[in-house]
Amino acid sequence: MFIITLTYQQPLDKVEQYLPAHRDYLDEHYASGHFIASGPQEPRIGGVILCRAESKAQVIDIIQADPFSLHHIANYEIIEFIPAKYVAGFDAFI
Repeated sequence: MFIITLTYQQPLDKVEQYLPAHRDYLDEHYASGHFIASGPQEPRIGGVILCRAESKAQVIDIIQADPFSLHHIANYEIIEFIPAKYVAGFDAFI
């Protein structure tokens, strides 16, 4: 499992310009089963995505298709972790 953090590199008006395309990208990866949860950071300096993937290389491939990546809107950090403790039912996402 992976946590992807996005940090905006452009002003919010530029972020807003690409937000509809970014949301379409998120929808595509929710449908594929890769994304489990996502949302903006508070304060709004970027976002966070909880991702299920086979490898870090696959996560990198997924990120490269994000309009925020394609248009240099955000930088990404990928954190891999193995859930050891979680709420009942979460094991369906692992």
